[in-house]
Amino acid sequence: MHGPGSSGWLLVALCAVTGAYCLLRMRSSVEEQRRAAGGEALMGFGMAAMAVPATVFTPPAWAWPLWAAVFGAAGLHALWAARASARHLHHVVGAGAMVHMAVAMAAAPQGAHHGGGGTPALTVVLLLYFTAYVLVTGARLVPVAAVAGGPGTGPGTGWGDRPELARACRLSMGIAMVAMLLTM
Repeated sequence: MHGPGSSGWLLVALCAVTGAYCLLRMRSSVEEQRRAAGGEALMGFGMAAMAVPATVFTPPAWAWPLWAAVFGAAGLHALWAARASARHLHHVVGAGAMVHMAVAMAAAPQGAHHGGGGTPALTVVLLLYFTAYVLVTGARLVPVAAVAGGPGTGPGTGWGDRPELARACRLSMGIAMVAMLLTM
């Protein structure tokens, strides 16, 4: 959320690359992966846009309520999808965090980009959630002995069907979310 220059640009790059990979995952042959990847791409690009250093670009006042509405709609969509799979509840929390940050930025005086903008209790709850999420997701990336010929190892496996890359993508966005919430 408009942090210092170099770290802000690193966050922009991380989120934009993650969003771009999520677009690649939308080409998967598995419908559930395509759906999840679309929401994650929106989240990655939205986080990249929010992380652009304020010295380079300050969005107009109308952009923050627009982002809150877009991520509110994404949260409702994820909540609807959670009826079929509880895995979508993470997307609900992520979209809620984006709405929280957008509302905080809309409420901040023009030109102020951090500190005191959000509800401290909600920010702390979101920080705890995403910190736990990062730790759990990171632990799931610890390599295990690969089974020869197991899923994800065949010649027809594309970039969008690699579960370890999808987890790394989610881990990157979780880390970025922690960084953005810390700057509030």
